[in-house]
Amino acid sequence: MDILGTSLRVCVRDLDEAVAVYERLTGERAQRFRNGAVSVAAVGCFFLMSGPESELSILSRITATIAVKDVDQAVADLTAVGAQIVAGPLPTPIGRNVIARHPDGSVFEYADRNGPGGR
Repeated sequence: MDILGTSLRVCVRDLDEAVAVYERLTGERAQRFRNGAVSVAAVGCFFLMSGPESELSILSRITATIAVKDVDQAVADLTAVGAQIVAGPLPTPIGRNVIARHPDGSVFEYADRNGPGGR
């Protein structure tokens, strides 16, 4: 699998306040979008997430988002090493993603830009 980068997931209470901090730290502008009831801001290598506690408690279990060239290849490689596919592949606003639990119990999101909004 071709890993293109990693984003850290940070759950915050006040997205606007957090965006100001992370924009200042990274020197980059936030790109905002929604994922269901959760508001997300991508700032540099950070995904800031704010929303209902019930949804954030699930999202916070995912350690990081790993950008890959192709989610299908990621699924094949993950399966080959004994990872459990928890969800997906599913379409996202920019491509597709899959959630996988590695054999050591770590949970990661793998995302590509190979969907309708990704190219």
